Amino acid sequence: MDALYPRLLVDDFDACARFYTAALDELLGIRPVKMLPAAQYANWDREDECVLVLMGRARMAETVGTADLPAPSGQDGAMLVFRVGDVDRAADALAALGGQVVAAPADRPEWGPGLRTAHLRDPGGNLLELQSY
Repeated sequence: MDALYPRLLVDDFDACARFYTAALDELLGIRPVKMLPAAQYANWDREDECVLVLMGRARMAETVGTADLPAPSGQDGAMLVFRVGDVDRAADALAALGGQVVAAPADRPEWGPGLRTAHLRDPGGNLLELQSY
């Protein structure tokens, strides 16, 4: 049983599913365990533990009764973080897959000794951090 895992609620399920299928294969060597486009649901596991679930935002809003409310706006409320061996290579790979670089790879000694990060957005606008230290 998974104790905790991230679920991204996305507006463009198909674009995000394509992006994460390629990105998680590139970064972690994993493929989707379940991909149900009609249900707007996909999940990826690594060693029998969930890594990520995607779900259509509208589907979840219908489920929890918030479909009539405006979508969230403003600053990011969440971010997925990937620890990688080479931030620059990983940023280039995800950009080639359709990710948008919003903060180029940079050393961040003020955040931690030896830390290097890059920040991207997936096709759904979700913020991603690539980090190595």
